[in-house]
Amino acid sequence: MVQVKVGLPSSASQLSQVTAAQKNGKAHLVELNTHSRTHLPKVPHSVVHAITGRIRLQVPRLCYDPDYAQRLQILLEADALVTSIRLKPAAASVAITYNPKKVSEFKLRHHLSHLIQAAGELVVLKSATLRTTEQTEKFWPGVQLSGAITTLAVLGGPLGLPIPSMLMVGTITLATLPIFQRAWKGIIVERKLSIDFLDFIAIAITTFQGQFITPALMLSLIEIGEKIRDRTARSSAQQTLDLLSSLGQLVWVERDDEKQQISIQEVQCGDTVIVYPGEQVPVDGTILQGKALLDEQKLTGESVPIFKTKGQQVFASTLVREGRIYILAEGIGNDTKAGKNLQLMQQAPVHDTRMGNDAVKIAEKAVLPTLLLGGAVLAITRNPARAASILSLDFATGIRVSVPTAVLAALTHAAQRGVLIRSGRALELLAQVDTVVFDKTGTLTQGEAAVVRVESFNPAISSMRVLQLAATAEQRLTHPVAEAVMRYAETHNVEILPRSKWDYQLGLGVQAEIDGELVFVGSKRFMRHKNVDMSGLEGKQKPASAIYVATNGELQGIIEYCDLLRPESREVIHRLLTVEGVEVHMLTGDNKRTASTVAAQLGITPTNTHAEAFPEQKATVVRELHEQGKTVAFVGDGINDSPALAYADVSVSFANGSDIARETADLVLMKNDLHGLLEAIAIARQTKQLIQQNTGIVAVPNLAALAIAVFFGLNPLAATVVNNGSTVVAGVNGLRPVLKSRKTKTLPAVR
Repeated sequence: MVQVKVGLPSSASQLSQVTAAQKNGKAHLVELNTHSRTHLPKVPHSVVHAITGRIRLQVPRLCYDPDYAQRLQILLEADALVTSIRLKPAAASVAITYNPKKVSEFKLRHHLSHLIQAAGELVVLKSATLRTTEQTEKFWPGVQLSGAITTLAVLGGPLGLPIPSMLMVGTITLATLPIFQRAWKGIIVERKLSIDFLDFIAIAITTFQGQFITPALMLSLIEIGEKIRDRTARSSAQQTLDLLSSLGQLVWVERDDEKQQISIQEVQCGDTVIVYPGEQVPVDGTILQGKALLDEQKLTGESVPIFKTKGQQVFASTLVREGRIYILAEGIGNDTKAGKNLQLMQQAPVHDTRMGNDAVKIAEKAVLPTLLLGGAVLAITRNPARAASILSLDFATGIRVSVPTAVLAALTHAAQRGVLIRSGRALELLAQVDTVVFDKTGTLTQGEAAVVRVESFNPAISSMRVLQLAATAEQRLTHPVAEAVMRYAETHNVEILPRSKWDYQLGLGVQAEIDGELVFVGSKRFMRHKNVDMSGLEGKQKPASAIYVATNGELQGIIEYCDLLRPESREVIHRLLTVEGVEVHMLTGDNKRTASTVAAQLGITPTNTHAEAFPEQKATVVRELHEQGKTVAFVGDGINDSPALAYADVSVSFANGSDIARETADLVLMKNDLHGLLEAIAIARQTKQLIQQNTGIVAVPNLAALAIAVFFGLNPLAATVVNNGSTVVAGVNGLRPVLKSRKTKTLPAVR
């Protein structure tokens, strides 16, 4: 993939980006954060001629601004809607062909106007192209070539068919080209003799001697290993996650006393944005009019929605559960609180996602000794065949095939168990994890309100009657606490009574007529507003979160609720601490009292409990643990967790987490169950043991054959059989997790 990144000035001090990412031979333009651009001069242009599939525009700026011409050409060539372009700066014209089946002329004109304007506003141009070698390898038919060589070698060898030697040599040379390029890169760029150099020398010697089966088998195994290795790597060319793309595409604004729906990219600071129930807030700003119940869990970790009204601040990515608000837009895109979380995440270090196993490093260190040993044998015996045998008996080929095979099998096995592990590197680090940091809300807890206690203050009324009155009054309300009361009532088989007149006051409570009584259900503030006598609460412990129930002006009872722990949280934490020997930390934006209570329930020590932690602090805690030499896994599900997820060695999220958290994570628990984390750690550690076994399977026979080749001599073909045979055995051994999983599925159930 080729990426071109360009910066657009969205404000005097802030650069946004346009990314043109080329994939499968065609580029796609993604425009990020193109708001607040009215202060820049427009680029004049006009349509000179247009027919179906072709349009020519005149852009005077092309004549006198070569930098602009270059930027416009890059953007047009990178655009998925454009088939081809012909740009003539001297004539100030650009001719564009397109597929009319994909886009209408009207839409294309509008789209091209944006690109022409964007090219005038671009102030930074950065090309992020992949190396030519990597592009060649990506599209190089290595497996097909090596397969063809092996077929020709068998036909011309054991079967005795007249295959021209020049055809064999030419085909082997062509197939060896990627190996030579990697070996050359190792010498020139990395200044070392790599495994590829050893492979290249062995292939060259055996080919020169006319032993075509040996290099053919080597090439086949090397190519298979490289393909499997690439499969274990998470794509590093994904599109940049953008906040605006996760908030929807259209926004209601009020301009010149008229309501209009516009693209989210067109919203500007100072606009009046209207947000209705069930919609996400697209900007940071102040409420000008209205009131709403806002769910801020994904942003702040707060499990209970917050009531906000005129004059209060609201934030992008939060959800309006109830109500309607008019917001003065003060922060847009990356200038919002959520956008800054993304910027923190994008500043995190980027790692190679392939598995860097210790065995591979050892094999690389053995390259020079093997080469010297082969040279010494050649100097003493004057026999190139014996030298080629030594070079063929390297540990690298077997390890390069067996390690990624084991990793790929482990990733497949984990996926079958409902755990998506995105890369070989994540699997490797997961096996080394000695510290797990959990976010609290939505990760260790369920992330929603749940009733934990119902108490009656009136001896004449039971607690079930208090619950019945509350459930009857709050039926069909969408408030999370009302839904929690209804679930609790259903669990206790409470009958819902008829409700006549009722009135719900957003952020306060509800009043209703039930069985001839006027019932109030809501906050303490609501009770006082309705002149309910609250003296019955004197001397009683104040719960952290509760609603009150009153009839005819008298307080009857209280319903306490909280964010309950996940059913599996205690068991998973206990297993991590006792069985896996992992250090466990908890991060939360809650106050210290709430954090300490939850930590005590889970068995997490006070020193490992971090309260009042905002996104920046969460990332800092993870970095500090990492700097102490710990291998850290972070588990979270919200936008506010994304910076910490990005800085962790292994980041873990849930399938139902926020889009940003899920895409940031190295490991996704598809069943939304923390038990998946334990399974993933177990699979990773088993894979590590399997790789150690495979290293032994490869090393022992190769060392034995190497001793024979040095002291007694060994035919290069026999050396290749030993080397490749051990590779195949190790590769099959690496597939055990998948084979065992399939066997388990086919076994009949034991009763």
